[in-house]
Amino acid sequence: MSDLPSPGLVIWMRNPFEPSDRQVSHVFGSPTIAQWMNRDGIELDQPTLILKNGQPVLLAHRAVTPIDAGDVVALVTLPQGGGGGGKNPLRTVLMIAVLVVANAYGGALAASMGYSGTLATAVASTAIAVTGSVLVNALVPLPNQSLPSASANTTSPSPTYSLQARGNYGRLAQPVPVIYGRHLVYPDLATMPYTEYENNEEYLHQLHVIGVGQFQFEELSIDDSPISSFAEVQAQVIEPGGQNTLFNPDVVTAPEVSGQELIAVNDTGAIVGPFALNPVGTQINQVGVDVVMLRGLYYANDSGALESRSVQWRVEVRSINDDGDATSGWLHVADETYSAATNTAQRLSFKYSVSPGRYEVRLQRLDARDTSNRAGHELRWGQAKGYLAGSSLPTDLTYLALRMRATDNLSQRSSRLVNCLVTRKLPIWNPSTGWSALQPTRSIAWAFADAVKASYGAGLPDRQLDLAALAQLDAVWSARGDTFNAVFDQNQTVWDALGQIARTGRAVPFLQGGIVRIVRDEPKTIPVALFSARNIVRNSLKIQYLMPGDATADAVTIEYVNPKSWKPDEFTVSLPGSQAAKPARVRLFGCTDKAQGIREGKYIAAANRYRRRIVTFRTELEGLIPTYGDLIALSHDIPRWGVSGEVLSWDGQTRTVRCSEPLSWQSGAVHYLVLRRPDGSVSDAIEVTPGATATHAVLKTQPGFEPLVGTDRERTHFAFGVGQSWSQLARVMSVKPRAEQVELTCVAENALVHTADQS
Repeated sequence: MSDLPSPGLVIWMRNPFEPSDRQVSHVFGSPTIAQWMNRDGIELDQPTLILKNGQPVLLAHRAVTPIDAGDVVALVTLPQGGGGGGKNPLRTVLMIAVLVVANAYGGALAASMGYSGTLATAVASTAIAVTGSVLVNALVPLPNQSLPSASANTTSPSPTYSLQARGNYGRLAQPVPVIYGRHLVYPDLATMPYTEYENNEEYLHQLHVIGVGQFQFEELSIDDSPISSFAEVQAQVIEPGGQNTLFNPDVVTAPEVSGQELIAVNDTGAIVGPFALNPVGTQINQVGVDVVMLRGLYYANDSGALESRSVQWRVEVRSINDDGDATSGWLHVADETYSAATNTAQRLSFKYSVSPGRYEVRLQRLDARDTSNRAGHELRWGQAKGYLAGSSLPTDLTYLALRMRATDNLSQRSSRLVNCLVTRKLPIWNPSTGWSALQPTRSIAWAFADAVKASYGAGLPDRQLDLAALAQLDAVWSARGDTFNAVFDQNQTVWDALGQIARTGRAVPFLQGGIVRIVRDEPKTIPVALFSARNIVRNSLKIQYLMPGDATADAVTIEYVNPKSWKPDEFTVSLPGSQAAKPARVRLFGCTDKAQGIREGKYIAAANRYRRRIVTFRTELEGLIPTYGDLIALSHDIPRWGVSGEVLSWDGQTRTVRCSEPLSWQSGAVHYLVLRRPDGSVSDAIEVTPGATATHAVLKTQPGFEPLVGTDRERTHFAFGVGQSWSQLARVMSVKPRAEQVELTCVAENALVHTADQS
């Protein structure tokens, strides 16, 4: 193995519209960006956006911003020109740059976070692109609006979320639907429908695939009418591992057979066929033949009465190989005769058993046709079918089998408008009893767990899923009435799906130590760690202000699925004092409850208004104490976030501390002091009063531990201020090891984010 340190990475994209046109450089020795540019002779003769680990670097900061080991620096040359029509060209090119950087460098940035593969690109691209949105939500990324994914086959749209495509279709080479919660679905065709005739009645056979797993059926309808309104329809729900008892679903038809007339040989006719029945690589054990007499079968005598007439035909088959060459002679299957005296069209179906194999079939009429105008004696070959042998249904899917008799009450169009209202059955985990049996659920938590564990998801074992956190969040979501009801029927990554499931519950997934975890953005009052000027690396504290502009949204239009019509609907929410003149549109995938959508819309609007300060700093290994979403306390003199320092002495009798920094007291105000415990956690805020000098303070209560004041170990840190001003609370967005240090990025917290949805 090499002993060289891991390098920094610089990617220079000269054309943002052509990601492949780029220069990649490895940088050693931690030079500043300006030093690297001078050393490599880089001259920027066009406006160029510089991003370090996804954060913009100003021109004035290039000379002081280092490229350390593991850093990823992106240089994006901005396109020139444009800007007509009253638009701001700078805003346009900046948005383009943000999107291009997100797609081109997502994987590289994610690698610096410790992720890899397709999961890395998905995680990092989302983190970068959200910065360039008109809505800001730094902690919980906004819902992905590009559903279905760009890789999906656009010629086969979702039958659930595309109004124009609603109906039952055979979506070849498309994913089998994965349904969570309660939803109305128009199930896909699992096999090609086919018809048979019985007692001169036409029966349509359709097999639909509902989705993966088991379901509770609430309604079964054809268009808007319950299926019970159609006496001519038989239905059977086939659960995983079950058998279809209504009909054989594995039937293929010969498309060449489409109503050819059969004429006897002695009437200058000929044998019709042969036509191959089943495709290459398949075997059938039954041959099906439909014959049709469209004018009926009769002879009208002189008195006007109808006399009987008969027709005769012969069915022959022979086996063929995959090249279509015959492997046997013609086998005489049957000579059929049918007699009737009716001018009603006659339709007949026949089945013949054969040894399993690939076959072709031909028909020959044996009797001469009566060509008199008084006679109905025409015989046509309606269909040729092959019944596949040895095939079985996948055992992990639920199906719906329908056998429908053609009547005036059931049209061909309505037969393709079959829909059902179902609720997915999933196991539920309990800390005491473990996994339960399958039961109907709309839970966000157990949909998330299924996506992580299932073979069609990430396929991870229980040990790689934070089940305890899911159980706690499930209780929170159940109390709030938050649910997830959606159909995944398009191609997308598992990580995207996990993000969409979690987002409905105001949560976000993340990887930590090989475990998939989930954190919800909810009120937190006790910080897990205190960072002050004593443990923040000098000159590493940076504050980015996301200033509102002309494109900043002041309201949110939420798109959701209305459970009354099961069609897309929308509403707009805004915060008090907002004119709602510039709403941003957000598609809340999986939301079918307006009250839940209103809560999430207000939360998104509040995060957009109140969370607009991004704080980045470096510390030592104690930076590994917090994780994604944790609340931390920041005390620093530069932004005037309280007074911080070390405890120099402690008198347990008088509860007096002597601090390393002078304390600023305000007359008539209540002051608080917070101490960092030996394990890095933070004590409760303790009310204090002035002591003997400006550096002394008297605690009203004991801190619960002995402050460290010696020289053998690091002294106890403190933070001091009036009321809540002793620190700035922030929520952690990322934790990145940087050699012997740790870089934390967080967003300044504001309690109003969590109270906006309670009004």
